[in-house]
Amino acid sequence: MSHHSDNEFESTSSTGSTNPYSRRLFMQQGMAFLSMATTVPLFMQRSAQGIMIPLGSLVSSQAGVPEDHTLVVIQLGGGNDGLNTVIPYGDRSYYKNRPQLAISAPGKSSNGSGTALPIPGADGFGLHPNLTGLLELIDDGQAAIIQGVGYPNPNRSHFTSTDIWHTGNHSGQGYGWLGKYFDNTCAGKPNPDGSIAIGNKAPLALLGKTQKAVNFETEELFKWAGGIGNDDLEQPYSDINRKETSQSNANDSQLDFLLRTSLDAQVSSDRIRAAVSKRPLINYPDGQLAQQLQLIASMIRADLPTRVYYASLGGFDTHANQLNSHSNLMKQLGDALNAFQKDLKKQGNTGKVKTMVFSEFGRRVAQNGSGGTDHGTAAPMFVIGDGVQNGLLGKHPSLTNLDSGDLKFNTDFREVYAAILEDWLGADSKAILGKSYTKFNMFSA
Repeated sequence: MSHHSDNEFESTSSTGSTNPYSRRLFMQQGMAFLSMATTVPLFMQRSAQGIMIPLGSLVSSQAGVPEDHTLVVIQLGGGNDGLNTVIPYGDRSYYKNRPQLAISAPGKSSNGSGTALPIPGADGFGLHPNLTGLLELIDDGQAAIIQGVGYPNPNRSHFTSTDIWHTGNHSGQGYGWLGKYFDNTCAGKPNPDGSIAIGNKAPLALLGKTQKAVNFETEELFKWAGGIGNDDLEQPYSDINRKETSQSNANDSQLDFLLRTSLDAQVSSDRIRAAVSKRPLINYPDGQLAQQLQLIASMIRADLPTRVYYASLGGFDTHANQLNSHSNLMKQLGDALNAFQKDLKKQGNTGKVKTMVFSEFGRRVAQNGSGGTDHGTAAPMFVIGDGVQNGLLGKHPSLTNLDSGDLKFNTDFREVYAAILEDWLGADSKAILGKSYTKFNMFSA
């Protein structure tokens, strides 16, 4: 290969003919996944800027970072109603504020939505009747429920509050907290398999200065496309993939770079699709979240070098007719979490995975005039896995000492992040969150 200009290369075919092609065109079209939703990893984006990453530098972790610890994050999009998730049935104010929406106390007559499931060791508090799957995890000692989680000066915009949770700072601007985790633990080099999001877009939480997440909705859509679809790219793509790494020419850094990125992306695609093609060890329930967790469990079972997986369940913006829609969501959530944990147990992987569940905010204490609830503030988080402080943790917010009708938070969500970063992922939480937060005590000694 010889250089014609900064943007033009030549590829010599087996017949000796020269095939000029555009580096920019190759990177924009050749280095793409078939799924239009899949984000382009950083090592591809950098090539368009002319930045060459040294051979063998794509994955590098610092000493002390636990390689076998995996975090699964589940976001409940829309603002989950915490008061109908963890139900303070021992508080009369709950029923006073929600004459139609309140879930009945155990042993009381139901409004058609069932009665609260008592939480062991937490007098006066229960779970939504459809969270039987979560209750079973509590009975098995594998679920921590952290009450009243929020942040100072709460923002009730879905987008802004989500950004605050994703970045870990009040401005909601900058890189994601998990993206910064990779930036701080991978010696400033991208980890192409480090983070995977199931969905049509990678969340801000996984965006780092150097780290970019892979995302896809189904394994059928996650396929390496190479030069397919552009005749001008077919020959150079074929040449690159026929060339062995050992044949790389140190004097031709651009060709070497394209070779490495081509093979890295192709191997990653093939490995992920092979992992999720295997039949799961258990039968998963129906539902969007269960499908996502089944894919994640398959990748964990295949021992992919992925540290963070991200899943989501939407529909929690329950301004009207909340009882039925929220009940359905609670069933999806509880059943999916339970199936996922059972799958991990059959794999023998419950000790290496922690699952964190959050929503961008809760709902207001009082119901509205449409049989629903409006945007609120504090809400519960769940952390699931072996070695958690099991059951109901923290202090439930007061239902009478309110902030303009909203709950006052008792635990800053960054205290939970700090515990996960420090005690599970082995990272410096201050470097990632920008300041020191007291770690929430949710892991067993």
